Amino acid sequence: MSILLLTSVSSEEEAMWLSKLRSALPEEDVVLWAELSDKAEVDMAIVANPPQGVLHTLSNLKWIQSLWAGVDALLVDPTLPESVPLVRLIDPTLSASMAEATATHVLALHRDLPRYARQQERQEWRQHELRRSSDRTVGILGLGEMGVASAQQLRALGFNVRGWSRSQKNIEGIGCFAGQDGLKAFLNGLDILVNLLPLTPETKGILSADLFSQLPKGTGLINFGRGGHQVEGDVIAALDEGQLSHAVLDVFTQEPLPANNPLWGHSHITLLPHIAAPTNPGTAVEIVADNIRKYRKTGQLPKQVERSAGY
Repeated sequence: MSILLLTSVSSEEEAMWLSKLRSALPEEDVVLWAELSDKAEVDMAIVANPPQGVLHTLSNLKWIQSLWAGVDALLVDPTLPESVPLVRLIDPTLSASMAEATATHVLALHRDLPRYARQQERQEWRQHELRRSSDRTVGILGLGEMGVASAQQLRALGFNVRGWSRSQKNIEGIGCFAGQDGLKAFLNGLDILVNLLPLTPETKGILSADLFSQLPKGTGLINFGRGGHQVEGDVIAALDEGQLSHAVLDVFTQEPLPANNPLWGHSHITLLPHIAAPTNPGTAVEIVADNIRKYRKTGQLPKQVERSAGY
Protein backbone atom coordinates (compact mmCIF):
# COMPACT_ATOMS: atom_id res chain seq x y z
CA MET A 1 0.00 0.00 0.00
CA SER A 2 1.03 3.62 -0.51
CA ILE A 3 0.75 6.89 1.38
CA LEU A 4 -0.19 9.88 -0.76
CA LEU A 5 1.25 13.30 0.03
CA LEU A 6 -1.27 15.78 -1.36
CA THR A 7 -0.73 19.52 -0.95
CA SER A 8 -1.32 22.92 -2.51
CA VAL A 9 1.98 24.37 -1.30
CA SER A 10 4.84 25.37 -3.59
CA SER A 11 6.79 22.65 -5.37
CA GLU A 12 9.86 23.46 -3.26
CA GLU A 13 7.91 23.15 0.00
CA GLU A 14 6.22 19.96 -1.18
CA ALA A 15 9.61 18.46 -2.03
CA MET A 16 10.82 19.33 1.47
CA TRP A 17 7.83 17.59 3.08
CA LEU A 18 8.27 14.55 0.81
CA SER A 19 11.95 14.23 1.68
CA LYS A 20 11.33 14.48 5.42
CA LEU A 21 8.43 12.00 5.34
CA ARG A 22 10.37 9.46 3.31
CA SER A 23 13.29 9.79 5.70
CA ALA A 24 11.06 9.34 8.76
CA LEU A 25 9.10 6.45 7.20
CA PRO A 26 11.62 4.41 5.19
CA GLU A 27 9.40 1.35 5.43
CA GLU A 28 6.51 3.16 3.70
CA ASP A 29 5.92 4.07 0.06
CA VAL A 30 5.22 7.81 0.24
CA VAL A 31 4.29 9.24 -3.17
CA LEU A 32 3.03 12.40 -4.82
CA TRP A 33 -0.09 12.55 -6.97
CA ALA A 34 1.98 12.83 -10.16
CA GLU A 35 3.86 9.63 -9.22
CA LEU A 36 0.75 7.59 -8.47
CA SER A 37 0.08 4.77 -10.91
CA ASP A 38 -2.78 3.04 -9.08
CA LYS A 39 -5.15 5.06 -6.85
CA ALA A 40 -6.43 1.83 -5.30
CA GLU A 41 -3.01 1.34 -3.70
CA VAL A 42 -3.42 4.42 -1.48
CA ASP A 43 -4.66 3.66 2.03
CA MET A 44 -3.49 6.87 3.76
CA ALA A 45 -3.24 10.50 2.71
CA ILE A 46 -1.07 13.17 4.31
CA VAL A 47 -2.44 16.55 3.28
CA ALA A 48 -1.83 20.28 3.48
CA ASN A 49 -4.76 22.22 2.02
CA PRO A 50 -5.15 19.65 -0.77
CA PRO A 51 -7.03 20.44 -3.99
CA GLN A 52 -10.71 19.62 -3.80
CA GLY A 53 -12.16 16.63 -5.56
CA VAL A 54 -9.16 14.30 -5.23
CA LEU A 55 -9.47 12.47 -1.91
CA HIS A 56 -12.88 10.99 -2.75
CA THR A 57 -11.35 9.20 -5.76
CA LEU A 58 -9.18 7.02 -3.48
CA SER A 59 -11.36 3.95 -3.03
CA ASN A 60 -9.24 2.28 -0.32
CA LEU A 61 -8.46 5.35 1.76
CA LYS A 62 -8.50 4.46 5.47
CA TRP A 63 -7.72 7.85 7.01
CA ILE A 64 -6.49 11.37 6.28
CA GLN A 65 -3.72 13.08 8.26
CA SER A 66 -3.52 16.87 8.06
CA LEU A 67 -0.16 18.61 8.35
CA TRP A 68 -1.94 21.70 9.72
CA ALA A 69 -3.63 22.21 13.08
CA GLY A 70 -6.64 23.81 11.40
CA VAL A 71 -8.81 21.69 9.10
CA ASP A 72 -11.42 24.28 8.05
CA ALA A 73 -10.10 24.34 4.46
CA LEU A 74 -10.54 20.56 4.28
CA LEU A 75 -14.04 20.57 5.71
CA VAL A 76 -15.38 22.97 3.07
CA ASP A 77 -14.57 20.43 0.34
CA PRO A 78 -18.02 19.04 -0.58
CA THR A 79 -16.38 15.91 -1.99
CA LEU A 80 -14.44 15.06 1.18
CA PRO A 81 -15.35 11.42 1.93
CA GLU A 82 -17.63 11.46 4.97
CA SER A 83 -16.75 7.95 6.13
CA VAL A 84 -12.97 8.46 6.14
CA PRO A 85 -11.53 9.54 9.52
CA LEU A 86 -9.76 12.90 9.52
CA VAL A 87 -6.87 13.63 11.92
CA ARG A 88 -5.47 17.12 12.47
CA LEU A 89 -1.95 17.88 13.63
CA ILE A 90 -1.67 18.18 17.41
CA ASP A 91 1.84 19.45 18.06
CA PRO A 92 2.95 20.92 21.42
CA THR A 93 5.48 22.99 19.45
CA LEU A 94 2.60 24.80 17.75
CA SER A 95 0.94 25.56 21.08
CA ALA A 96 4.20 26.92 22.48
CA SER A 97 4.74 29.02 19.36
CA MET A 98 1.22 30.44 19.56
CA ALA A 99 1.61 31.22 23.26
CA GLU A 100 4.84 33.06 22.45
CA ALA A 101 3.20 35.09 19.66
CA THR A 102 0.19 35.89 21.82
CA ALA A 103 2.37 37.06 24.70
CA THR A 104 4.50 39.16 22.33
CA HIS A 105 1.58 41.12 20.94
CA VAL A 106 -0.38 41.36 24.18
CA LEU A 107 2.74 42.90 25.73
CA ALA A 108 3.09 45.25 22.74
CA LEU A 109 -0.46 46.52 23.24
CA HIS A 110 -0.04 46.63 27.01
CA ARG A 111 3.13 48.76 26.67
CA ASP A 112 1.49 51.05 24.04
CA LEU A 113 4.06 50.22 21.36
CA PRO A 114 1.70 51.03 18.45
CA ARG A 115 1.06 54.50 19.93
CA TYR A 116 4.78 55.14 20.40
CA ALA A 117 5.42 54.00 16.81
CA ARG A 118 2.90 56.59 15.56
CA GLN A 119 4.57 59.22 17.74
CA GLN A 120 7.95 58.36 16.24
CA GLU A 121 6.58 59.02 12.76
CA ARG A 122 5.58 62.52 13.96
CA GLN A 123 8.85 63.02 15.89
CA GLU A 124 6.69 63.48 18.97
CA TRP A 125 8.36 62.94 22.37
CA ARG A 126 5.57 62.12 24.81
CA GLN A 127 5.37 59.62 27.63
CA HIS A 128 2.17 57.88 28.72
CA GLU A 129 1.18 56.31 32.01
CA LEU A 130 2.24 52.67 32.29
CA ARG A 131 -0.36 50.40 33.81
CA ARG A 132 0.61 47.24 35.65
CA SER A 133 -0.07 43.93 33.93
CA SER A 134 -2.19 42.99 36.95
CA ASP A 135 -4.46 45.93 36.06
CA ARG A 136 -5.13 44.51 32.59
CA THR A 137 -7.68 41.85 31.69
CA VAL A 138 -7.02 39.74 28.61
CA GLY A 139 -9.71 37.54 27.11
CA ILE A 140 -9.03 34.56 24.86
CA LEU A 141 -11.69 33.30 22.50
CA GLY A 142 -11.00 29.58 22.18
CA LEU A 143 -9.63 27.26 24.85
CA GLY A 144 -8.16 24.45 22.78
CA GLU A 145 -4.52 23.41 23.10
CA MET A 146 -3.26 26.75 21.80
CA GLY A 147 -5.74 28.81 23.80
CA VAL A 148 -4.88 27.10 27.06
CA ALA A 149 -1.12 27.45 26.46
CA SER A 150 -1.56 31.14 25.64
CA ALA A 151 -3.77 31.77 28.66
CA GLN A 152 -1.27 30.16 31.00
CA GLN A 153 1.61 32.13 29.50
CA LEU A 154 -0.26 35.42 29.97
CA ARG A 155 -1.19 34.48 33.52
CA ALA A 156 2.49 33.85 34.27
CA LEU A 157 3.19 37.40 33.05
CA GLY A 158 0.80 38.76 35.65
CA PHE A 159 -2.26 39.54 33.51
CA ASN A 160 -5.81 38.79 34.59
CA VAL A 161 -6.87 36.18 32.05
CA ARG A 162 -10.23 34.78 31.10
CA GLY A 163 -11.24 32.43 28.31
CA TRP A 164 -14.37 31.58 26.35
CA SER A 165 -15.17 28.27 24.68
CA ARG A 166 -18.11 26.38 23.24
CA SER A 167 -18.28 24.05 26.25
CA GLN A 168 -17.37 24.81 29.85
CA LYS A 169 -13.71 24.40 30.83
CA ASN A 170 -12.00 24.48 34.22
CA ILE A 171 -8.44 25.86 34.13
CA GLU A 172 -6.62 26.89 37.27
CA GLY A 173 -6.08 30.64 37.45
CA ILE A 174 -8.19 31.35 34.35
CA GLY A 175 -11.76 32.62 34.44
CA CYS A 176 -13.71 30.32 32.14
CA PHE A 177 -16.90 31.26 30.27
CA ALA A 178 -18.87 29.14 27.82
CA GLY A 179 -21.62 29.25 25.24
CA GLN A 180 -23.67 32.15 23.95
CA ASP A 181 -25.02 32.77 27.43
CA GLY A 182 -21.50 33.38 28.74
CA LEU A 183 -20.16 35.51 25.87
CA LYS A 184 -21.44 38.89 27.06
CA ALA A 185 -20.02 38.43 30.57
CA PHE A 186 -16.72 37.27 29.06
CA LEU A 187 -16.41 40.42 26.93
CA ASN A 188 -17.34 42.81 29.72
CA GLY A 189 -14.31 44.65 31.12
CA LEU A 190 -11.66 43.35 28.70
CA ASP A 191 -8.61 45.43 27.83
CA ILE A 192 -7.35 43.08 25.10
CA LEU A 193 -9.25 40.41 23.15
CA VAL A 194 -7.35 37.52 21.52
CA ASN A 195 -9.06 35.24 19.02
CA LEU A 196 -7.77 31.65 18.82
CA LEU A 197 -11.01 29.94 17.80
CA PRO A 198 -11.26 27.28 15.10
CA LEU A 199 -13.25 28.42 12.08
CA THR A 200 -16.66 26.77 12.06
CA PRO A 201 -20.09 27.84 10.75
CA GLU A 202 -20.86 29.06 14.28
CA THR A 203 -17.67 31.16 14.64
CA LYS A 204 -17.50 32.59 11.11
CA GLY A 205 -17.72 36.38 11.27
CA ILE A 206 -17.68 36.46 15.08
CA LEU A 207 -15.30 39.45 15.09
CA SER A 208 -17.99 41.87 13.95
CA ALA A 209 -19.70 45.10 14.94
CA ASP A 210 -22.09 43.23 17.25
CA LEU A 211 -19.26 41.73 19.29
CA PHE A 212 -17.18 44.92 19.25
CA SER A 213 -20.12 46.89 20.65
CA GLN A 214 -20.06 44.65 23.75
CA LEU A 215 -16.41 45.47 24.49
CA PRO A 216 -15.25 48.45 26.56
CA LYS A 217 -14.30 51.40 24.36
CA GLY A 218 -10.63 51.23 23.40
CA THR A 219 -10.14 47.46 23.65
CA GLY A 220 -7.20 46.01 21.70
CA LEU A 221 -7.83 43.14 19.28
CA ILE A 222 -5.53 40.29 18.23
CA ASN A 223 -6.75 37.80 15.63
CA PHE A 224 -4.55 34.72 15.37
CA GLY A 225 -7.47 32.44 14.46
CA ARG A 226 -8.69 32.55 10.86
CA GLY A 227 -9.47 35.31 8.38
CA GLY A 228 -13.06 34.11 8.21
CA HIS A 229 -13.56 35.14 11.83
CA GLN A 230 -13.22 38.85 11.11
CA VAL A 231 -15.56 41.13 9.20
CA GLU A 232 -12.91 43.44 7.80
CA GLY A 233 -15.21 46.41 7.28
CA ASP A 234 -16.42 46.16 10.87
CA VAL A 235 -12.84 46.02 12.17
CA ILE A 236 -11.94 49.20 10.27
CA ALA A 237 -15.12 50.97 11.42
CA ALA A 238 -14.51 50.02 15.06
CA LEU A 239 -10.94 51.33 14.85
CA ASP A 240 -12.04 54.58 13.18
CA GLU A 241 -14.68 55.12 15.88
CA GLY A 242 -12.25 54.32 18.71
CA GLN A 243 -14.25 51.32 19.86
CA LEU A 244 -11.09 49.32 19.17
CA SER A 245 -7.77 51.01 19.98
CA HIS A 246 -5.57 48.80 17.80
CA ALA A 247 -5.85 45.52 15.89
CA VAL A 248 -3.13 42.93 15.31
CA LEU A 249 -4.24 40.85 12.32
CA ASP A 250 -2.33 37.76 11.20
CA VAL A 251 -4.97 35.98 9.13
CA PHE A 252 -7.20 37.01 6.24
CA THR A 253 -9.91 35.57 4.02
CA GLN A 254 -7.65 36.05 1.01
CA GLU A 255 -3.95 35.37 1.46
CA PRO A 256 -1.67 36.95 0.44
CA LEU A 257 -3.65 40.09 1.23
CA PRO A 258 -4.29 42.05 -2.01
CA ALA A 259 -2.30 45.26 -2.40
CA ASN A 260 -5.48 47.37 -2.63
CA ASN A 261 -6.92 46.13 0.67
CA PRO A 262 -7.43 49.10 3.05
CA LEU A 263 -6.09 47.10 6.01
CA TRP A 264 -2.55 47.63 4.68
CA GLY A 265 -2.51 51.36 5.26
CA HIS A 266 -4.50 51.72 8.48
CA SER A 267 -2.42 53.39 11.19
CA HIS A 268 -4.11 51.43 13.96
CA ILE A 269 -3.48 47.98 12.44
CA THR A 270 -0.43 45.76 12.83
CA LEU A 271 -0.56 43.45 9.82
CA LEU A 272 1.29 40.13 9.82
CA PRO A 273 1.63 37.54 7.00
CA HIS A 274 0.15 34.51 8.83
CA ILE A 275 3.21 33.88 11.01
CA ALA A 276 1.82 33.49 14.56
CA ALA A 277 2.31 29.72 14.77
CA PRO A 278 3.66 28.15 11.58
CA THR A 279 3.90 24.38 11.41
CA ASN A 280 7.37 23.15 12.36
CA PRO A 281 8.27 20.56 9.70
CA GLY A 282 10.66 18.66 11.97
CA THR A 283 8.26 18.08 14.84
CA ALA A 284 5.24 17.72 12.55
CA VAL A 285 6.86 14.89 10.58
CA GLU A 286 7.85 13.12 13.80
CA ILE A 287 4.24 13.25 15.05
CA VAL A 288 2.76 12.15 11.73
CA ALA A 289 5.27 9.31 11.37
CA ASP A 290 4.55 8.15 14.92
CA ASN A 291 0.80 8.20 14.20
CA ILE A 292 1.33 6.04 11.12
CA ARG A 293 3.64 3.54 12.83
CA LYS A 294 1.17 3.08 15.68
CA TYR A 295 -1.66 2.58 13.20
CA ARG A 296 0.30 -0.04 11.26
CA LYS A 297 1.11 -1.87 14.50
CA THR A 298 -2.22 -1.65 16.33
CA GLY A 299 -4.84 -0.55 13.82
CA GLN A 300 -5.80 2.28 16.16
CA LEU A 301 -6.27 5.79 14.82
CA PRO A 302 -5.14 9.00 16.55
CA LYS A 303 -7.76 11.38 17.91
CA GLN A 304 -10.11 12.24 15.07
CA VAL A 305 -11.67 15.54 14.04
CA GLU A 306 -15.26 15.94 15.15
CA ARG A 307 -16.59 17.15 11.83
CA SER A 308 -19.79 18.64 13.21
CA ALA A 309 -17.73 20.81 15.56
CA GLY A 310 -15.07 21.63 12.97
CA TYR A 311 -12.03 20.52 14.99
